[in-house]
Amino acid sequence: MKLAVVALTALLCVLLFRLVMSQKASQEPRTAVEQEPRGKAKVGEGAKKKPKSAAVKAKPGVTPRPSTVATTYLTQVLEKGKFQKVGNTLSVSAGDTLQLRCKGNPVEWGVPTYLQEDNEGRLRMVQHKQYGMLILANSTGADTGEYTCYPMHCEDTDCRKEYEKAVKVFIFFPDPQELFVPSSNYYEVIQLRTNHPAVLPCQVTSPSAKVTLHHEYPPAEVKVDGSEISFSVTRGFTIHRPRPHLAGSLYCVASLGGLRQSSTKYMLVYVHYPAAPPSPVIQASSDTVALGQNLQITCMVVGEENVLVDFTWDYPGQKDSVETVQVDGQGRQQRSESVLMVEEVREVDQGTYTCTAQNLEGSRSASTTVSIPGGSSTAKLKQPRERGRLRGRLV
Repeated sequence: MKLAVVALTALLCVLLFRLVMSQKASQEPRTAVEQEPRGKAKVGEGAKKKPKSAAVKAKPGVTPRPSTVATTYLTQVLEKGKFQKVGNTLSVSAGDTLQLRCKGNPVEWGVPTYLQEDNEGRLRMVQHKQYGMLILANSTGADTGEYTCYPMHCEDTDCRKEYEKAVKVFIFFPDPQELFVPSSNYYEVIQLRTNHPAVLPCQVTSPSAKVTLHHEYPPAEVKVDGSEISFSVTRGFTIHRPRPHLAGSLYCVASLGGLRQSSTKYMLVYVHYPAAPPSPVIQASSDTVALGQNLQITCMVVGEENVLVDFTWDYPGQKDSVETVQVDGQGRQQRSESVLMVEEVREVDQGTYTCTAQNLEGSRSASTTVSIPGGSSTAKLKQPRERGRLRGRLV
């Protein structure tokens, strides 16, 4: 009897435990996925998002590559385990070893032209798992210039530079014997174009050097006012608004301490560039010409003075003469004309006459159509058979 009571009591305890657990589970909130109906996204405050999967499936046939980090920066290795972040410029004594680290995998380096052409094995680039290394041993003043790290975006084996994420630093290698970056050229020709800034590099190996600009003939220092002409230790002299009086032979002089040196000579050639391509206007002596009569077509351009204009013609006939002249106009304007003479017109002279005017900034065309009564309809469809070209001359 006692055993039956004990067994009954145990059974009641088990049933009571299961009832309590069932009630507790029914009171707990369901998960976000269970609360949201399928096919509907809950919008508004308090809405819960489905958790994102941590795993990303790779596309078939594509080898995943490490993604480029959002921020790229350069550091200089000072010694083992010691680094410093570099700014826009950096100075490293000539003869020392330069070590740069650039965060990213992979990265590509850009170096001054001198190192691209002849580094004599002094330059090494090493790619590690999370960064790239540039190592330059036995540095010289000629290594002065801009160094760039380009993060690479890779898909499988195809990689391209991410120019917008590139980081640059201009590095000076001060040399007590060389104030200017050495050059193999004694003269360098620079074209002065109207309304186009011109740069005379005059690159120095030390940012502390004082640099001035000089005319060779007649000997004189050129005024650098920061507006017409400015100087930057990384770019050199910039002529913002070139003028004819600056043409000639110029050079730079650098001084530091008791040392004073001259740079490569720069031959400045002034070329007056027009502001825009010419706009030709074409006019025929008559839109309708009878067989056997003469035809004259004039192409005219009114533009800036001292600007050479070339004329090119496309026309049906092939026995015609072209005369081109340029004459001075009023003020700063100049009129250029090209005249096409067609003597004793024939059926083949019927069609479209096109004049193209070109200067250093580009070209534009103008056309006119000439009809010949009595000419066959096929003559009207003939394509131009000759291009006549004669360069204009100033008179």
